Amino acid sequence: MTGAIERATHGSASVPLVFGAGAAVGVLGGMIGLGGAEFRLPLLIGLFGFAALAAVILNKAMSLIVVLTALPARLAAVPAAELGAHWMVAANLLAGSLLGAWAGASWAVRMRTSTLYRVLAVLMVGMAAALILTHTATVGALDLPGGVRAVAGVAAGFGIGVVAAIMGVAGGELLIPTITLLYAVDIKLAGSLSLLVSLPTMLVAFARYSRDQSFVVLRHNLRFTAVMAAGSVFGALLGGLLLGVVPDLVLIPLLAAILLISAVKLARH
Repeated sequence: MTGAIERATHGSASVPLVFGAGAAVGVLGGMIGLGGAEFRLPLLIGLFGFAALAAVILNKAMSLIVVLTALPARLAAVPAAELGAHWMVAANLLAGSLLGAWAGASWAVRMRTSTLYRVLAVLMVGMAAALILTHTATVGALDLPGGVRAVAGVAAGFGIGVVAAIMGVAGGELLIPTITLLYAVDIKLAGSLSLLVSLPTMLVAFARYSRDQSFVVLRHNLRFTAVMAAGSVFGALLGGLLLGVVPDLVLIPLLAAILLISAVKLARH
């Protein structure tokens, strides 16, 4: 695997191509207020030739960089007192997501490569469905008793942690609608809370991946990772400026179609 990784990064992948690919991913995510890591994963596999697990690990590293970059700006946009008033929301989800992240990463490193490709394809389809539902359907917050909401939060957090670990994403596309649905907070606050949940969840998955021999892919591709992550951050900022320029009725189906096409290609890989 290492030889293929080195050929993919040191041979055909020029710095402008890597940066441009990261920027394109960032723009796509930024236009809908997300990081776009779900779009980066198929590029790592299809364009740059990484095997499934290597692509997931690199995607996780880049997602972590993007989240760390976005966190100060996001926290500045929402008063600390307001976040503090909702700390139980983050704690409830983290109770499940931290376990889910460790479990998801453990499953990923043990899967056969062919199985991981199929799992990633299924998750891509799920992401496309979540994207469409989140941006086209209006669903009110669930009126649940406190105990039931707490159990639902742990269960949802576990599932999101598993998905985020296996795909190498931050999970904001799943966390934000979950927070608004379960805890009845507005979308702006939900976005900041999702980052507070995403960061420790990603660190746990990252720690689990670091125990596997496949983690060497990151050491062999530090320059590649840094360049693509920089492109992703740049693209996310640019995408944020373009937020609302393309109508959701056009943008959301287009992004969902990209995910579905990527899913088909991964399933056939």
